[in-house]
Amino acid sequence: MAMCSSFCPPQVPNHFRGTTPIPSFLPKPPSFKAFSSQTATASTKDEFPARVGFLGLGIMGSPMAQNLIKSGCDVTVWNRTKSKCDPLISLGAKYKSSPEEVAASCDVTFAMLADPESAVDVACGKHGAASGIGPGKGYVDVSTVDGATSKLIGEHIKATGALFLEAPVSGSKKPAEDGQLIFLTGGDKSLYETVAPLLDIMGKSRFFLGSVGNGAAMKLVVNMVMGSMMASFSEGLLLGEKVGLDPDVIVEVISQGAISAPMFSMKGPSMVKSVYPTAFPLKHQQKDLRLALGLAESVSQPTPIAAAANELYKVAKSHGLSDHDFSAVIEALKVKMQDPPEY
Repeated sequence: MAMCSSFCPPQVPNHFRGTTPIPSFLPKPPSFKAFSSQTATASTKDEFPARVGFLGLGIMGSPMAQNLIKSGCDVTVWNRTKSKCDPLISLGAKYKSSPEEVAASCDVTFAMLADPESAVDVACGKHGAASGIGPGKGYVDVSTVDGATSKLIGEHIKATGALFLEAPVSGSKKPAEDGQLIFLTGGDKSLYETVAPLLDIMGKSRFFLGSVGNGAAMKLVVNMVMGSMMASFSEGLLLGEKVGLDPDVIVEVISQGAISAPMFSMKGPSMVKSVYPTAFPLKHQQKDLRLALGLAESVSQPTPIAAAANELYKVAKSHGLSDHDFSAVIEALKVKMQDPPEY
């Protein structure tokens, strides 16, 4: 839990007085609702920052970058595995061989990495984005990391004279493909306003939460709740089946009641069939629970339910389910636990 031990999210201010001047290369941002925008407003190509970089083309980054390209943005991409760039290059994206080159050639650079270590390396490591970025540019990290990591990246970026915004997303593969993500942002407000048209292409709503660290905290809270819900849902399906109830009917009943959630109705039918097409990898859910528990520890907030759920996801990982969808956590409850696996 030490990763988050020094992080305590600051209070979100009730209002904001003044903003950092917007770089001259960027157009005047469209008007937006303070703190949040529930409905994305239509944007024209002329409102976009001239050149947009995108680092990290995995299960989330690739569809997000595709939506920017399809909307007419001038996009330059990079990924550790170059072959993942090829489909985007075929759609019209440019390619650079390092994050440093992408950041140097673009006005705003987005980064979607798998974990805090990767996020720091891509931003701050050798040939990282911080080596190529500078005044008049912006860096938007949409990865899910802890607050301490987000602040560290922000400090390196701002030391170059560039602007920084954390913007982790709520949503998985399908919302990313459909442009229905929710952005939870914190950092430079003028950069938030500037990239709002781009966020509206990739998402259905966006929230400005104040200081760097608040976006990360909000995302960890959301994913902590989600992981715990899925673990409890798995227990219910297996218990019902064991006492003779039809699991398909269980899913239907839950989907019509007060505890209905899109996650249950979408994933329940495939879980009943023991099929787990990956929309959000189980290893990432367990990582987010770990980070959320670290956040909770840093402010002395008990989270026993999330802690128990985290142990279940760790069991699922130990049985080779890391790259399956996080709904595969149900398989951990089917395993006979007389001989606990070694971690």
